[in-house]
Amino acid sequence: MEEMAMERQTAVEIKAYQEELLRRQLHYLNEKSPYYRALFAKHEIDVSRIQTLEDLSRIPTTSKDDIQQHNEEFFCVEPSEVIDYCSTSGTLGRPVSFGLTEHDLERLAYNESRSFRTIGIAKGDIVQLMTTMDRRFMAGLAYFLGLRKLGAGILRVGSGVPQMQWDSILQYKPRFLIAVPSFLLKMIEYAEQHGIDYRNSSVERVLCIGESLRDQHLQDTLLTKRIREKWPIHLHSTYASTEMGAAFTECAAFQGGHVHEDLIITEVLDEFENPVPDGESGELVITTLGVQAVPLLRFKTGDVVRRYSEPCTCGRNTYRIGPVEGRKQHMVKYKGTTLYPPAMHDLLAGFPQIDQHVIEILGNAIGTDEIVVYISAKNPSDELLSDIKDHFRAKLRVTPRIEWRAAEELQKIIFNPMSRKPITFIDKR
Repeated sequence: MEEMAMERQTAVEIKAYQEELLRRQLHYLNEKSPYYRALFAKHEIDVSRIQTLEDLSRIPTTSKDDIQQHNEEFFCVEPSEVIDYCSTSGTLGRPVSFGLTEHDLERLAYNESRSFRTIGIAKGDIVQLMTTMDRRFMAGLAYFLGLRKLGAGILRVGSGVPQMQWDSILQYKPRFLIAVPSFLLKMIEYAEQHGIDYRNSSVERVLCIGESLRDQHLQDTLLTKRIREKWPIHLHSTYASTEMGAAFTECAAFQGGHVHEDLIITEVLDEFENPVPDGESGELVITTLGVQAVPLLRFKTGDVVRRYSEPCTCGRNTYRIGPVEGRKQHMVKYKGTTLYPPAMHDLLAGFPQIDQHVIEILGNAIGTDEIVVYISAKNPSDELLSDIKDHFRAKLRVTPRIEWRAAEELQKIIFNPMSRKPITFIDKR
């Protein structure tokens, strides 16, 4: 079935289609997965009796700890069938490995090609890829495969180095970028310092990864506003993970990322693993569809999101997943207030005077959390520090400890060569 035809089916038709795919996936897991076959036997689950999405609640959830402790048992194929190995961070200290078969790589390419079409990329467009493809990082590989499948031109510039990014933009004139949104501020700063007319460049849209562009009400974050005040381009959020092998990408309505109904089933659950109503926050739990090597069933992502099921103004009837409001294990209880790091990151993004920041969470002797925010600025002052504290008090109702640090010191922490992503949050609890 054509992609847009699927997306324009009724919610009832989409649900029935997902249930058909779910039944196939359960049969595959029961036949091929050592881990899930043992789980079904332990809990006396007859997979033939799981017929609807609602029936999924009869199956226990899977955590990242489960995958880490039984990594090899999650593989459903022989090593000879694995074409690519990716990895993701583990909660118990060591990485978790994921393999992809030829079919899985094609599925990954299909997923991203759909995401790119959602933001308007077509065959022949030039797209600048500003993220790494090495270090067993799935995202960069997925973007490359999706663009290749779509027939777009790809500029593999990689992450960082504003000068190299602008050299490529000015020479090849891409209409689209794939980038971490906060890095766009560095791009703007470099352009202003070097006389580059960035507002009249070829760039029209950016697929933004790694940071939220909208808040829990689907309104622009301070980071998004800062970028667009300077550079009025379209910023599309995309949310994905290695475990999902699928992405939720915003259309031009910017009201959450559309699900790819043939690739993934989602649940949004409360702390007791009960479904929450549409528009209310809960933990995203996913079931992959069509994955061969390492399929997952009711995997708890740890990400706190909201789901929106009403039809989108773009014409798609697929439900949407809102921005990640935080990670369950990163939730901070501070002076009676519950906080998530994204809210603190966005507040700090509202201060253009701040060059770099790192948030550190520590436990104290009385069993509560402490927050320390390290910041650097070209012109540090007591007035700026007081203004930042006032904003924390006004917006988040608490004031953490804030300390100045040299830009070089924070740079080494944020861009650790051993990490594939910038490190701006450190949890030492």
